[in-house]
Amino acid sequence: MITEQSIIDYIATAWLDGDTEGLDSETPLTELSIIDSAGIFDLVHFLQSEFRITVPLHEVAPGNFQTVGAIAALVDRIQNEKEGAR
Repeated sequence: MITEQSIIDYIATAWLDGDTEGLDSETPLTELSIIDSAGIFDLVHFLQSEFRITVPLHEVAPGNFQTVGAIAALVDRIQNEKEGAR
């Protein structure tokens, strides 16, 4: 999935010195301290720029950022809501 790969690449570049080894859609990002609460806001900025979405403040919750899969699901949900509003 393009969304997941883009997120993996960004996380690897921003926090793992470019190393994607062991990073997949189910890697527990917050549990392994790959991303902390401040990092979530950096990631939100990336998502908004990369996918041309607006992440509502109520969606900036730990559960939406636990794994790459959860983040990709958030992006898909926001994009679908955006498409449905047209």
